[in-house]
Amino acid sequence: MKRFLKIFLLVLLVSCSSKKQADLIVINANVYTVNSEFAKAEAFAVKGGKFVAVGSSEDIINTYAADSIIDVDGKTIVPGFIDAHCHFYRMGLGEQEVKLFGTKSYDEVIARMVDFKNQKHPEFITGRGWDQNDWLVKEFPTKDKLDSVFPNTPVAVSRIDGHALLVNQTALDLSGITENTEIEGGEIIKRDGKLTGVLLDAAQGPVFNIVPPPSIATAAQALKDAERICLDYGLTTVDEAGLYKPNIDLIDSLQKAGEMHIRVYAMPYASDENLDYYLKQGPTKTDRLHIKGFKYVADGALGSRGATMRKPYSDRPDHYGTLTHSYARLQEVAKRIAASDFQMNSHAIGDSANHIVLNTYKSVLNGEKGRRWRVEHAQILSPEDFKLFDDIIPSVQPTHATSDMYWAEDRVGPKRIKSGYAYKELLDTYGKVALGTDFPVEKVSPFLTFYAAVARKDLEGYPEGGFQMENALSREETLKGMTIWAAYSNFEEDEKGSIEPGKLADFIVLDKDIMTVPIDDVPNINVLGTFIDGLAR
Repeated sequence: MKRFLKIFLLVLLVSCSSKKQADLIVINANVYTVNSEFAKAEAFAVKGGKFVAVGSSEDIINTYAADSIIDVDGKTIVPGFIDAHCHFYRMGLGEQEVKLFGTKSYDEVIARMVDFKNQKHPEFITGRGWDQNDWLVKEFPTKDKLDSVFPNTPVAVSRIDGHALLVNQTALDLSGITENTEIEGGEIIKRDGKLTGVLLDAAQGPVFNIVPPPSIATAAQALKDAERICLDYGLTTVDEAGLYKPNIDLIDSLQKAGEMHIRVYAMPYASDENLDYYLKQGPTKTDRLHIKGFKYVADGALGSRGATMRKPYSDRPDHYGTLTHSYARLQEVAKRIAASDFQMNSHAIGDSANHIVLNTYKSVLNGEKGRRWRVEHAQILSPEDFKLFDDIIPSVQPTHATSDMYWAEDRVGPKRIKSGYAYKELLDTYGKVALGTDFPVEKVSPFLTFYAAVARKDLEGYPEGGFQMENALSREETLKGMTIWAAYSNFEEDEKGSIEPGKLADFIVLDKDIMTVPIDDVPNINVLGTFIDGLAR
């Protein structure tokens, strides 16, 4: 994390007996409290890890005394950012694997894997980040080059969205996948009847089953690496969208040992094993860990044509995408969760998947309000389905719009795209949106989230005027989506998400005013200090 002490003036004052004692006072700040009035302030006091007063510098100094008083010299302070949908552990593991993000050709993918093998000498090459939509030839690769370059070392590298896997013949042989294999909820891509090495969604499972699991030490290091990256960007809470019990237990252990400070809203995958355990145990809440929502995956991704559509893909007329589980399974899981105190948070990208998930929610909840069930992504919707978000939280990722806008219309056509990435319309229906990144599918930076939500452009300013600007969010709406509304989606709005007395003292100091700088400057804002419980992290 950037050292805030480089620019802050630390003043030690003698405590006066007439003043209330605090642990920390911050003065001369440009504070966006994100309270119900979206009010601004100049200063606040922290005691016992919570805000105890918020107001003017004069009032705070006259009322409180503290050993630590930080004068931020007019710098902007906002509540700690909350990423409402990410893959925290997966990103950390990616630090131990070959990184294929930003590759512009299949040859570059191969070259990076060769370099990785020469440097790390792995027994099994894994990694993530390739995206054929960024290549000159925008088609899925085949395993021929992999088989030639890595004839004996198994290879399994994920597409950027995690919904497609490229493997070589060695990995296929070890997994038992052949030309005759069929897997419900997935697709084994073939060409002229031969395996290409590309596996979609559930078809990835047999390969994942043979990848050597990380050691506890590697898993712990992955979590610490992910925390370091997130804190540098001002993230104080992350919603981890899909974990298994051993991962959650490790997070809990590291937090309790004082080796991890970031707060985690952990969503166990809605597997039978997880459902059996956590439904019996009930929701869990510690100072750092909250478990109250299950992650269900309804379909695949648009980029790999795994998202389930109500009509065929415009650029593949015979294809509708893939439901990762049967409709009966969705009903079974939803009914079990509806009978508990847990949320159901469903990945749904295609208009068919969203339609099925939303109507299932309505059916099993049977009119019960306030359950705060979420649809993760809500990417392509049928126009008539927006109204179903009247009591369902849209959890969306603005950078998906600016990453997909180059090719999304090719996938779904000019009519359906108008109901895609419709964040403003979703906000108008529900009244809130929870904003995240889906990292490592997208970059971690919440400033890119903010920029994409407001400007709807890429970093080169494309397209002029923005992408489908009728669904852009205002700066105030975006900041709320990254703080108080994200906290609400986690049942945590009474303890975090705004700078108010009684709430956790999670806040960040920025080098520029995110609410007033030219929007094109927002991606370059730096975090000068990240505080959790009023302590610099």
